[in-house]
Amino acid sequence: MGPDMTRTTLAVCLVAAAALAGCNKESHTIVAGGDPEFANDTNGVANGTIALPPSIVASKIYRCADNHVVYVDYLSDNKSANIRAKQNGDPTLLTAPEAGKPMTAAGGYSLTGNAADAATATIAVPGHPSQTCKA
Repeated sequence: MGPDMTRTTLAVCLVAAAALAGCNKESHTIVAGGDPEFANDTNGVANGTIALPPSIVASKIYRCADNHVVYVDYLSDNKSANIRAKQNGDPTLLTAPEAGKPMTAAGGYSLTGNAADAATATIAVPGHPSQTCKA
């Protein structure tokens, strides 16, 4: 290291020390549990019961009478299912008013035979009429 390098390093250190000396030295108080100013605010979402969406209990691939394939994910509430006309297509949620009833969705979707362990189901998707499909 030459004398110029030592002077440059010393100058950088002095500038850094001067910058740190100018820092604000106020004390900061951190309060656990959030800002006390908002302690009396009520948050209905945080205080309400949160229901998780139903999980997938069975996934089936059905081949229908006209030879098209439909993908169905049965959900744990026993009154809804996701249906896809293509393997990686966007799912459409079908719902029933109560467990055991036919599930439907706008656009011409329907599913009857919602038992996740059933070997057949009656399925209608746009462009295909309601027909028996086998898992």
